[in-house]
Amino acid sequence: MRGLIPALLVAGLVACTTTPRPRPAAPGEPLPQLRLAPAALGASVSLAQRLVFAHEQDPGGPRSLEALMEVDPAGLQLAGLAMGHRILTLRWDGATLDEERDPRLPAQFNSALVLRDVQLVYWPADAVRAALPAGWTLEDGPGQRSLSKNGREWVTVRYDGAPRWEGRTQLTNLSEHYQLTIESHVADE
Repeated sequence: MRGLIPALLVAGLVACTTTPRPRPAAPGEPLPQLRLAPAALGASVSLAQRLVFAHEQDPGGPRSLEALMEVDPAGLQLAGLAMGHRILTLRWDGATLDEERDPRLPAQFNSALVLRDVQLVYWPADAVRAALPAGWTLEDGPGQRSLSKNGREWVTVRYDGAPRWEGRTQLTNLSEHYQLTIESHVADE
């Protein structure tokens, strides 16, 4: 029974972060992958986070996960924990995305989408803009940013904290039909 509860939680989280048939922004065109260098963040930060995923196709409702994220000029590391068990570790050095996965984490879970969302939320607007393909735009203002193509908004991010990595952040992905709420605070060293 002890192994069943984390497995069910992992399955629920995956249902919120990925869909079997994502609806792209335009026929055959998914949201852009950013793949920004960790140094482009312009800071070193260590965060403890609570993530809440809500997907419109998940009848079980929002799912939560604890995470630890560290970024310095050499790399990004993110560990996801469910009920005290590490279910995922991601490492990004600007060229290679490595992951360690709990065997119960379904194969359709896409770590590249996690990296994209982290960078869209936290990296400076100029760095994100420079990585966008033609036709995509990023609007960035006090407390919010939005990713659009051809005048249509596909992702919005709203920030309650300053700097942006502290406090509450809400990402709404209209293309892939989910909402991610992030409660962050600087982790104790």
